[in-house]
Amino acid sequence: MNGYKIMNKRIYLCLAHMSGNEQKYIDEAFESNWVVPLGPNVDGFEADLHHFMLKDHPQLEHKQVVALSSGTAAIHLALLGCGVGPGDEVCVQSFTFCASCNPVRYVGGVPILIDSEPDTWNMDPTLLEQAIVERKSVTGRYPKAIIVVALYGMPYNIEAIMDIANRYGIPVIEDAAEGLGSRFEGQALGTFGAYGVLSFNGNKMITTSGGGALICPDMDSKTRTLFYATQARDNYPYYEHTHIGYNYRLSNICAGIGRGQMTILNEHIAHHQRLAKMYEKALDGISGLSYHTNPDSRYESNYWLSCITLDEQVHVVGEEEVTIAPQPIAPNRNIEALRIYMDKAGIETRPLWKPMHLQPIYADAPAYLNGVSEHLFRIGLCLPSGPMVTDEDFEYIIKTLKQAIIQ
Repeated sequence: MNGYKIMNKRIYLCLAHMSGNEQKYIDEAFESNWVVPLGPNVDGFEADLHHFMLKDHPQLEHKQVVALSSGTAAIHLALLGCGVGPGDEVCVQSFTFCASCNPVRYVGGVPILIDSEPDTWNMDPTLLEQAIVERKSVTGRYPKAIIVVALYGMPYNIEAIMDIANRYGIPVIEDAAEGLGSRFEGQALGTFGAYGVLSFNGNKMITTSGGGALICPDMDSKTRTLFYATQARDNYPYYEHTHIGYNYRLSNICAGIGRGQMTILNEHIAHHQRLAKMYEKALDGISGLSYHTNPDSRYESNYWLSCITLDEQVHVVGEEEVTIAPQPIAPNRNIEALRIYMDKAGIETRPLWKPMHLQPIYADAPAYLNGVSEHLFRIGLCLPSGPMVTDEDFEYIIKTLKQAIIQ
């Protein structure tokens, strides 16, 4: 088996970790028969999120939180809140998971894909402004919204992006699905733009089994979001609908899980950040390998997933046996060999997101590119980072990774 010892357990990227408090809230829901959507746990979870996101910034207290069934639902409702409809263009970060982009199509909009800057791996502000100006010359209208993404928890350059957005009067939707607890200059991601999106999927910083939240600019927008999230039922004693609505509210049971998870959120963030420092130190000095870290002191990533890049000339055990599927762009042979080697050793790793402009479903979308995301996709890999990764696991990961790289 190429010289490594396989552990008697598998090490996952980000496995859910329970606090022990979740069951209390679930039991309360059952005992009071609040098992239907909505209820005290939903209200309590929203209040907990509001406190966590905004407690240090009283000037943002007007913002409101709506608990939803998923982060994707939150993006969809944010687009509706920004007035995006059929034919409207939306600037979207290309280097992301498809859930950042798909809701634009849900509302009939046109995604305008924007490549990344090399330091954060997130939306390039220069390309964003170029796209805004050029789309105005092509269509006669500015894009209707901008969706930025906190890739793997790394903050985007929100200062530059908000400056551009404000100059052109375009609302920003922050997709902080991977960035719960990440901050820029001390302020939580998701609280800068018009709307902020959070995710509580099974592998995120906290989980509600499945769920998400939308941070709204004010109470009026929260009321409108709630209207659309509950099937857009008009205020009559009978069922009357003048708008298309959606079944997007988080259940009271799942919100109970979320309330328990909030009690250990700070511990989870600290664990991810501690692992990141350990990875950075342990991997320093390996020629051709780089660890993705905060560009400067303004950025505070939660390090949801720790990521590395590997130069193409670095060779990995088993590389000569790897067959890359024929397609325009795929991970480099050494990255795929490293993924396979780690997998056989019981360690889950994952290639970086394949950019949206390389996805067949977005082949026709206008794209503003600089080659950064394509390059990163070829040379990058995510390492285990979740709260279930122990120090012993970490040592095994580092040992196995070093065994895989031929130096």
